Order: sequence, then C-alpha cells, then structure tokens
Amino acid sequence: MNLRKTLINSTLRKRILSSHTSKNFTIKLKDFAQYNSKSTKPFVLKNFINGQFTTTAKHEEFLDPLKGTKFLEAPLTEKNEMNELIADMNSVPKYGLHNPLLNPERYVLYGNICRKLANALHDEEIFNHFCKLIQRVFPKQDLQCAGETKVLRSFLENYAGDNVRFLAKSFNTPGDHNGQQATGYRWPYGAVAVITPFNFPLEIPVVQSLSALFMGNKVVVKVDSKVALPFQEFLNLMLACGLPEKDLHFVHTNGENMEHLLIQSNLRMTQFTGSSKVANRLSQKLNGKIKMEDAGFDWKILGPDVSNIDVVSSICDQDAYAIAGQKCSAQSILFAHKNWMNEGIVDKLKNLAEARSLKKLTISPIMSWSNTRIQAHIDAVLKIPGAKLLFGGHPIKESHTIPDIYGSYVPTAIYVPIKAFSTKKHFDLLTVELFGPFQVITDYSNVDDVLQIIERMENHLSAAVVSNDTLFLNKVLSKTSDGVTFSGI
Repeated sequence: MNLRKTLINSTLRKRILSSHTSKNFTIKLKDFAQYNSKSTKPFVLKNFINGQFTTTAKHEEFLDPLKGTKFLEAPLTEKNEMNELIADMNSVPKYGLHNPLLNPERYVLYGNICRKLANALHDEEIFNHFCKLIQRVFPKQDLQCAGETKVLRSFLENYAGDNVRFLAKSFNTPGDHNGQQATGYRWPYGAVAVITPFNFPLEIPVVQSLSALFMGNKVVVKVDSKVALPFQEFLNLMLACGLPEKDLHFVHTNGENMEHLLIQSNLRMTQFTGSSKVANRLSQKLNGKIKMEDAGFDWKILGPDVSNIDVVSSICDQDAYAIAGQKCSAQSILFAHKNWMNEGIVDKLKNLAEARSLKKLTISPIMSWSNTRIQAHIDAVLKIPGAKLLFGGHPIKESHTIPDIYGSYVPTAIYVPIKAFSTKKHFDLLTVELFGPFQVITDYSNVDDVLQIIERMENHLSAAVVSNDTLFLNKVLSKTSDGVTFSGI
C-alpha cells in the first residue's frame, strides 16, 4: 500500500486509519473514546510474535496516570510461553538477515519503508493521532508530544530512499604487497534486543528498533508496558508500510522473565535504555554484550558573565521541569556563579516553576517515583547543614485523581552550599538522580571547586556551560567529559 497517496486520497486515508487487519491500524480515530480519559474499559495490548498478534494466559493491568482508572491490559509472558520466540531468535545467523554481501536489496526496502512512514506522519490526522497516544500513556504537554513525533519524523526522513544503504558504507585499505587489500564492512550482529523506558514511548523504541533492522538484525523489542500503546500502533503502521512481518518481535513481560528471554535467546547485542541498577545487572548477565544509556545526574554551570538572564532562566526551567524532569537529560544540579545569584536567577526560576500547572500538563504525573519516596529524599537533603528550600517542596495542591502509585509533586529546588559536597555522605545523597521535578542549586566563586565535584560524579550523560567567556568555556570543556555538552548562551 502506497501511503504517499494518503496525502491526496481521502478514501485510502480512511481505509488505513480505520482498518482492523493485522497489516493496518488497529484503532479507529473516531473510536478514540474507547481509551480516552473518560473510559473505564482497559485497552488490550498484545505481543507480536512471528508475524502474529498474540496474547498470554496472564495479564498485567495499568492505571490511567491522570484518572487512576483501569487503562491498559498487557500480556504477562511467562518463561514457558517464550519457547517459540527463543527458538526463533536462536535460529538467526550471526551474519544477519542481510548484510553488504547478502540480500542487499533489503537496504532499499527499509529506505522505502522510512519514506512511507515519514509521508504518513506528514498527514496531520495521523501525526495528531500519535501525539494523542503519547499524551494518553504519559501525560505531558502538547509541545512535548509534538516534539517527540517530529523528531521521529525527521529520523524517518533522514533514512528515506538510499540513506539506509549509505549507512552501511564500507571502507578499503591498501595492502602491503601487490594484490592485497583490506575491506571493512558494517556487519549486523544477528539476533538483538531493544529495551526502552517510559519517558519517550514512541521515539526511542521506533528509532532504536528501526536502526537495528536497517543493518540486517532481527530484533525483539520490549517497551515499558504501561506506555506501550503508541509503539503497538506504530508497529501496525510499519507493517502497513511494508515491514517484513517476521523481522521484529514485540513482547510484554516483567523484568525476571525478560532477563530469561535475553539469556536463553543467546542474543549477540542488547540496546538498553533505563536505570543504572538494571543496566549493571544486565551487563553481567549478558557478559558485556550490551549497549546502555542509563542514569545521568546532569549538571549546568552558569559562568561569571551574566547576560540574557530571562532567556537563560526559561531554558533552565525547561531543562529541569519539562515533563516533570523525567528526561535522562534533565537538569539535576545548577552551579550558579555568585553574579547570577546576585542578579536574581533564583527568583526568576521560582516564578517560572510556580506558573506550571497540571491543568496545562506543564506538570506531569511522575511515573517512577511516588510522593512518599520524593518527600523522603527532599527531607534528607534539607537536613544537610546550610540547605534551604528555594521553592516547591510539596505535592500538587490542584484537585487531581493521579493514583498513588505515581508521583504528583510540584517543581522543587533546594539550595545547598558548595562546601557540603566535600563530605562523601552528603555528596552521595546530593548526586542521587531523582527522576522527577527536582534540582539542587548551589553557588560558587571559583570554578575549580565545581570541576572537582563534577570529576567525582559517576554518571556523565549531558551537561551545559552557560557563558560567552571563551577562556572560561575552554577551561570547563577541557576538564569535563560528558556524552553531550551544550556550551555558550
């Protein structure tokens, strides 16, 4: 089916959007109310194994994160129900389903799939459909949902046409005698897994699973079941766009059973995004055959030169509190030079934070920390000598029905004097990544004190240095190491 025609052919668009066949959308847009916030009937998720949507003997139920009612029902796949899946993954050769010398036409196939998917997401109705699905499973504001879908669409556009094939580009090196040369190929692993978290329920699983498929791997995908609805729906769209039905498995289960599946399938690589605790365990269980994006206690330094304070304040607010701080790149600690403190940066942050509301979804349910756990951490930090609450520090006071299993806390910041980091006990507490709307703020005069603290941090995912001073920027950037560092103003 050519989804390019959906942009001009309304009849075909309706067919794609309303079809209930396994190769098309399973959910009618006009029936969106069946899983909207007013519905009490749970929507049933399914596994996708060997080209078929299937269910299991046991199920897990997940509550609506805003209403607290039964919302999703997902299979709980037990070990004895994984035999077919394990056997299939064990049958995948190490050279994959395609590689530069085997079935190279599949690179073109996946380029065409990306083209069709990107075109589908340019249809306003389809685009908004996925934005609403994201918002239903993880209530965040419209801008954040649209941003996630746009990033995915851009990814698909980047790999449309020949770009999947170009991604597999090889190299040649001259030999050391006549007739000899070395050729290096981008080779698949074969059988692989992708395990993704709740905070970006569409972008992360689709990008990572398609990336594995591009290079010839067969992939089993595990999305956090409480947010898996958008991916299941996108899987139907991928099938409608030509995804080979047996290239990908999609499974729902718990941690213990998923670990069994990973080990027994003899996977050659697992892409894991999630907590450090689980990542470290899997690294041992899988003998290092894993790529990880785990925790990040992310820092931002405001340099001695103060400028554009309103813009900087707004960005700091977004970095710390957008989607209630539930991004792995969320600002965890702000090192503000005393000049910024004197210019009133804290007051500006307080005003921005207090303007957020659950009604506008600029405050979101906290999906992995309860209020009790959040409050215990805040109380412990406030016991540090010199610590003081700057703003927040209490659950949401707006009327709401967020269930107790999820957090409902306002944006919070605590000031801690920089000398507190010199004590190991305090340092360990202050560098806990609270996956919610919380940050530590401290001030400094000498950036060397800050650099010593950063060097001691265990997780280095993302960071920012806010300054127009070239010498200051160079000093900080040359003595820190992070996955991504934003610099300048």
